[in-house]
Amino acid sequence: MIDFGRSDDPRVTAQLDRMAKLSVPQGRLGLQTIRALMERLGNPHRKLPPVFHVAGTNGKGSVCAFLRAMLEADGNRVHVTTSPHLVRYNERIRLAGKLIDDEPLAELLKEVLDASEQGGEDLAPSFFEVTIAAAFLAFSRSPADACVVEVGVGGRLDATNVLEPEALAACGIAALGIDHEQFLLAPEEGVPTEPMARIAFEKAGIAKKGVPLVTMGSAYSIAERAAIREVSERRKALLQEMGEGWDCSPTDNNFYYRDESQADGPWWLPQPQMPGIHQLTNAGLAIAMLRSQRDIGVSYADIKEGLGSASWPARMQKLSDGLLTSLAPEHTIWLDGGHNLSAGEAIARLFEERQLHLILGMLDNKNPRALLNPLGEKVRTLQVVPVPGHDSHPASAFGEDAIARDDLEDALLNVPSDGSPILIAGSLYLAGEALRLNDEIPD
Repeated sequence: MIDFGRSDDPRVTAQLDRMAKLSVPQGRLGLQTIRALMERLGNPHRKLPPVFHVAGTNGKGSVCAFLRAMLEADGNRVHVTTSPHLVRYNERIRLAGKLIDDEPLAELLKEVLDASEQGGEDLAPSFFEVTIAAAFLAFSRSPADACVVEVGVGGRLDATNVLEPEALAACGIAALGIDHEQFLLAPEEGVPTEPMARIAFEKAGIAKKGVPLVTMGSAYSIAERAAIREVSERRKALLQEMGEGWDCSPTDNNFYYRDESQADGPWWLPQPQMPGIHQLTNAGLAIAMLRSQRDIGVSYADIKEGLGSASWPARMQKLSDGLLTSLAPEHTIWLDGGHNLSAGEAIARLFEERQLHLILGMLDNKNPRALLNPLGEKVRTLQVVPVPGHDSHPASAFGEDAIARDDLEDALLNVPSDGSPILIAGSLYLAGEALRLNDEIPD
C-alpha cells in the first residue's frame, strides 16, 4: 500500500474512496502528470504566497514545524502541507494556521478528481498528486503571508516540485539517509551511482535558479555534499551550507546560531521544546531558511518564541494520560514514527544510558534492523505488532528475542512493571494508531 486516507465525514470519505482506487505503476515518479493537472485547475501553484520548500530524509517535518511556528510568532498567516497524516487526512492541509474543515476539503478533492478525469482523458494521478493539487488550489484561494511545503518522496521528481522559482522564498534540505530505495535508487542514466550521493542528488532536485538553497552541508558526507553542490551550481541556486554560510551548535543550556549576515556576532537561543539534539540542527536550518530570503522578515524575538512553541506529533512525543497509556501506568510512554538508521541513531542519543521497552511495528518494505541496531543494548524487551491496514514485518524479522503481539494494547499489557520508559516506534502509521487510541488527535 502506498498511502491511505481516513475521515469521519462521509463527504470526505466519498472522495477518499475515489482516491483509494487510483493506481500508480511501480516506481513511477515524475512531474508530467502534476503539471497537466495544475493546468486543468488554472495553475494555482503560480498564485501562492511565498513558499518555503523543504526536502530531506529525516527531520523535514520538524523543519516545517519550526518554520511555521517562527513565521506565526510574527503574526503571519501560514499555509502548510505535510505528509503523511497520522489520524485524519485533514492534517495534510493547514490553511492560515487551521486544519482544513471537512466540507471545503470534500469539495476540493472532488474538484481535483473531476478535473483529472475531464475531457475523456483521465490523467490517472496518484494519491499524493491529488493531495498536492488540492493543497495548492486551497492555498491559492485563501489569503496568507507564507506557505510551508514538505516534499513527499525525494525532491527532483516529487509532485511538490511543480513549484516554480517565482513562487519560492527559500528551499531547504534536512538530514539525509537511505529510504524509499525502490524509487530513489532506481537505475537511471546520468545520475550518481553511490547510494547516498544519489539520495542527495534527488533531494537537491528542488533547487531553483536564483532561489536560496539552504543545507546541512557540514553534516553530510563528502559525496553527499558534492552531489548537492553540483546540482545547485547547475541550476544556479543560491547555496548556503551549514558550516560556511551559517552554523549552529548546542551548549550546556541553549544553542547558538550565526550566519554571514550577522554583524554583531551569533545569537544565543533557548533549546527547542521538541526533544533531541537533532532538533537543534533542524531549528538551525529553519532559521537559516528564514534569514536567507527577503520576502518575509522574522525577528530574533519571533525565532525565540517559535523555538518554544513548535511541536510535531509522533516525533519523540511523550504521550499524555489517556486510554492507551492507562494500560501501562508505571511507565512513561514515548512515540516516534522513525523507521530508518538515522532515526534509530537519534533515538539512541536521546535515551543515552537508559534502557527502554520497545514496541515496534514496521512496514515490510523497510529494513527491519535499521531502527533496532543503533539502539543495541538499550532495548530491555522487544515486542512486535502489526501496522493496521498495512503489510508489516513479523516478529521473526527482528531476531529471536522479539515477541509477537496482537496490537498495541496487547503489547502494553505485557510490558514488565519496572518503570523503564516505553517507546512505540517503526512507522508513522502505527504512531497514528497510538494517537487515535489515546485520543490525542493532531489539530
